[in-house]
Amino acid sequence: MKSKLPYWLLLLVAVMCAVPVAAQCPMCRAAAEASIKEGSTHALGLNTGILYLLAFPYLLCTVIFLLWYRNHRKNLKLTNPAI
Repeated sequence: MKSKLPYWLLLLVAVMCAVPVAAQCPMCRAAAEASIKEGSTHALGLNTGILYLLAFPYLLCTVIFLLWYRNHRKNLKLTNPAI
């Protein structure tokens, strides 16, 4: 079995190099800044909301892939019990 250390190190480096993101389009950002200057608090959660909306399709695709993979592996074991 190969060592998984290089993969873990690569993951660690990727996490350590992550930068905070500002996931707003220029118009949304300008509207949010103007809203904050006027004293409204509605714009404070805008960036987090945009990131949630961005993450949902990836999460959905991951779940679908994992369900397919599990089903595929089960079918392989039924057709070839030696696996």
